[in-house]
This record gives sequence, structure tokens and C-alpha cells, in this order.
Amino acid sequence: MSKVEELERAVSQLDREQLAAFRRWFLEFDTELWDRQFEEDVAAGRLDALGDEAVREHREGRTRPL
Repeated sequence: MSKVEELERAVSQLDREQLAAFRRWFLEFDTELWDRQFEEDVAAGRLDALGDEAVREHREGRTRPL
């Protein structure tokens, strides 16, 4: 049995309160990982082309106020 299958089995056996606590924990965990990856991508310049494109489109008048 894989670790994912073990986790699926364990999560499926949680009661409502435990599942709610797990959801909160996982959301925080996943958000922190995503933030860290985003920060690494920014620092490495992986998003520079997207930023440049957005600025270019704005200068060309191809944007609108939110």
C-alpha cells in the first residue's frame, strides 16, 4: 500500500471534528508550501516574463480598472 493510499484510508476514518481540524491544518500547510514556491520563483526570475507582459499590455492600453 502506498503512502497516499494509507493517508486516504486514515483520512476517511476521521470523525467530523477530526476532519475539520485536518482540513484547517492541510490548508495552512498547502498555503505555506505554495507561498514558499512562489517566493522562490520570483527570486529566480521565473515570473519576470509575465510581469513584463502585464506592464507592456498596460502601457498599450489593453487593461481596464478593476
